[in-house]
Amino acid sequence: MAYTAADVKNLRERTGAGMMDCKKALDESAGDIEAAVDALRAKGLAAVAKKSSRTAAEGLVGVAVSGTRGVAVEVNSETDFVAKNEQFQDFVRKTTEAALGLGADDVEALKAAAYPDGGTVVDKLTNNVATIGENQQVRRMKTVSVSSGLVVPYMHNAAAPRLGKIGVLVALESEAGADVLEPLGKQIAMHIAAAFPQALNADDLDPEMIARERKIAAEKAAESGKPAEVQAKMVDGAIAKFAKDNALLSQLFVMDNKTPVSQVVEAAGKAAGAKITLVDYVRFQLGEGIEKEATDFAAEVAAAAGIK
Repeated sequence: MAYTAADVKNLRERTGAGMMDCKKALDESAGDIEAAVDALRAKGLAAVAKKSSRTAAEGLVGVAVSGTRGVAVEVNSETDFVAKNEQFQDFVRKTTEAALGLGADDVEALKAAAYPDGGTVVDKLTNNVATIGENQQVRRMKTVSVSSGLVVPYMHNAAAPRLGKIGVLVALESEAGADVLEPLGKQIAMHIAAAFPQALNADDLDPEMIARERKIAAEKAAESGKPAEVQAKMVDGAIAKFAKDNALLSQLFVMDNKTPVSQVVEAAGKAAGAKITLVDYVRFQLGEGIEKEATDFAAEVAAAAGIK
């Protein structure tokens, strides 16, 4: 019995299994969808759909660099235990390497990209969910590049080479050599990991964030009871300080806590005899922005055991 692309799609939607697994199941069942569903259930692959609704806020961040180009990718799992699993680590590492070959920061394109061991990234992800037994998601990616210079990676508290919970990339545009750019980039990356800048410079800060801070500053100024013109200056001063503290180039370098990062880069360029420009960066912190579900483990165990 033959089957169509629509049958493969139907089977994927019903089971949550990967495309290659669905095709194989249909081949083995001679196109019988119900038999294919049973076959996937028997292999444990059909359980993926149920797992996909569970919150995945743990996992790993991976970074990969090739000369003047670098990428960071976050892949989530449900528990920190899975992040220590060699199969999961291998998946994050190879998925990050696959992301280096893409032309844009597109997670859906990354999922559809060829996986080094065969099939696609999403096929491998689906298989991992079935075999490891937890929901996993390729959440986000960001690429940085320079025309000349270096992209320097840094992983804070690495779980394995270039895998961990806070991944940083620093893009330095310059004609200076790697002997100058690499140590400078690593120091700036360590600063970024610790200082958590919100943007490269003040102009790039999120307008909604600035509006929120302005509202808070205005409320505080109003409580002072001072004249309106004084309150306005207080608000402007608070926003200027917020921008300075949260834009990377104006932040005080954590190594001495007195020199702005922009001046650190400028001084390094003068010492090297070649201008250095910090053009971009990435800071991915695992689970950032994901709302974790509050769970009562004792209650879950009691419920499973039928204890009231």
